[in-house]
Amino acid sequence: MKTLADMKDSKDGGQNPELNISPENYSLLTDLYQLTMAACYTGEGIEHKKASFEMFVRRLPKGFGYLIAMGLAQVLEYLSQFRFHANQILALKETGIFNHAPDSFWSLLSEGVFTGDVWAIAEGTVVFANEPILRVEAPLWQAQIVETYILNTINYQTLIATKSARIRNIAGDKAILLEFGTRRAFSPQASLWAARAALAAGLDATSNVLAALQLNQKPSGTMAHALVMALSALEGSEEQAFRAFHEYFPGAPLLIDTYDTLNAAKKLAEKVNNGEIKLKGVRLDSGDLVSLSKQVRSLLPEVAIFASGDLDEWEIQKLKTQGAEIDGYGLGTKLVTGSPVSGVYKLVDIDGIPVMKMSNGKLTYPGKKQIFRSYGSGKLQHDKLALITENYYDQEPLLELVMKQGQQIKPSENLTKIRQRTATSVASLPAEVSTLEHPVPPYLEISEKLKNLHQETQKRIE
Repeated sequence: MKTLADMKDSKDGGQNPELNISPENYSLLTDLYQLTMAACYTGEGIEHKKASFEMFVRRLPKGFGYLIAMGLAQVLEYLSQFRFHANQILALKETGIFNHAPDSFWSLLSEGVFTGDVWAIAEGTVVFANEPILRVEAPLWQAQIVETYILNTINYQTLIATKSARIRNIAGDKAILLEFGTRRAFSPQASLWAARAALAAGLDATSNVLAALQLNQKPSGTMAHALVMALSALEGSEEQAFRAFHEYFPGAPLLIDTYDTLNAAKKLAEKVNNGEIKLKGVRLDSGDLVSLSKQVRSLLPEVAIFASGDLDEWEIQKLKTQGAEIDGYGLGTKLVTGSPVSGVYKLVDIDGIPVMKMSNGKLTYPGKKQIFRSYGSGKLQHDKLALITENYYDQEPLLELVMKQGQQIKPSENLTKIRQRTATSVASLPAEVSTLEHPVPPYLEISEKLKNLHQETQKRIE
């Protein structure tokens, strides 16, 4: 990493055009106020006080009845590599922002690594508003600085996982679902996280080659209009384009809506019926998908039909309701953008003292907590938010210790296991929770001990 002085003297006008993320820069991928607060804690001599922060969402995104927790693996990888290097400390000093910070702050950064504990809900688990997805218990300065990266990771992957789970639930088990969102994701890094979360929550494959290979998966895709247009122009016809692509990639679906969808389907049907080609699939990317899919099905009854083009769970539900003949969907823009998951990360305990926020509309519950889940007849009935000192033996505790004293004690799970958990979690939801039409989340019970602690903490603050 360049120091501030190096960047000022560089030919590129003082900027690093790469703006890439590497593990050695994890510690600096944070908001400035995390560092200024850590410096303040150090000056006050409280930087090593044990602090507990919990991450949760106050409200579900509009139209959502649940969330699927995702992103823990990347959080644990980040925490395991969290440290400040000498050149990073020099760059911070050169900003001039920390001129009045105590010298001990720099010593703290130069020697510090993450030494805390992490409690978390397993990836692929259904969660609801006001339920801790994760808790960090660490020296105050460490727990503070890691907030930004944790929120970025879990908020985004949880959004993608939830959208993917909803799409799978609507499309059904037999539909082939492909993640096509790389070009619309908010950044190259986000595209990798989106692909991972989508696969972990129920999609079958991703077109993102790097993501697929890093996740030990096979990438999947079709073709673009450009190939059809280029080969049609240079070799004479759309049929020539289909012939060429099918020769090299016989298993890949052909995109048939570049010019005239039905004309293309008719010509392909002739070749299929004459035994000239063995066509496995076609893709529709525009037009009236209901009408076109039905007509293409009549022409190519044994060929899988894929659809794409700004699809999401709502559009898929409409297509199915209207009787569209579609076997699989490519999900892009609306999957990797969507309504944000606005998770927050709040201090709940400092040096054994429960704390809470009392702002209007942003009130929090004090103390370290656990979620206990109840089932009945295979369906989720309700959750109870309680203190970690409580036990309800007939209910399932959701938060588990995954990192202790900075060391990961539970291995990160593979995508297959997370995908299975996601499917089981969604299947356990009552219809009123999983529906797209005015979903109603289950009741969240607050334990009596937590209610009492809330009242006591409020009185102490007032």
